[in-house]
Amino acid sequence: MPDPAPGGMPGPFLGAAVPAGGFGPVFSLDGITPKIAPDAFIAPSAAVIGDVEIGSETGIWFHCLVRGDLQVIRIGARTNIQDGAIIHVDSGGFATYIGDDVTVGHNAVIHACTLKNRAFVGISATVLDGSVIEEDGMLAAGGLLTPGKRIGPMELWAGAPAKLLRVMSPEERKKFDRNAVVYRDLARRFRAGLRSVG
Repeated sequence: MPDPAPGGMPGPFLGAAVPAGGFGPVFSLDGITPKIAPDAFIAPSAAVIGDVEIGSETGIWFHCLVRGDLQVIRIGARTNIQDGAIIHVDSGGFATYIGDDVTVGHNAVIHACTLKNRAFVGISATVLDGSVIEEDGMLAAGGLLTPGKRIGPMELWAGAPAKLLRVMSPEERKKFDRNAVVYRDLARRFRAGLRSVG
């Protein structure tokens, strides 16, 4: 059965561990091997370690670290973890749960928190222990969501520490959904066409 997540959001249970089409590296830790959907993209310079599950059509981009050592990490389908992002957990009991169609911008830090479906974390933003970004919630580039904070649905937070900037209209929020589609298509392209020449 899937691991339960805060708010009833299950992990994307995938069954047996699956090699990521020659990409990686993917590391087992203490006999626990990441479970990766066969059509996910793991960039060659990314590292995925330990108790991690990654869903269908998700992309883990160049120089990312996804380290499930002290707790579990669950990442849903069609999510993009962009270049240089760090996904980790906490020894005090907080795992990391990331839903479907989530965007995590370049160089972001996602630490022991929950990002629900279609959450958006901007470039170089940080989400800390026990925090939650609800569905369609957004943390702007460079934002710092301090421990235990919650961004509500359709809310845009910004700053360090982050504060509520405004509640977005459906039209405003919808513009950001394109990012997940672009990255899903890029992941498919890179899986099919990326080859080492060095």
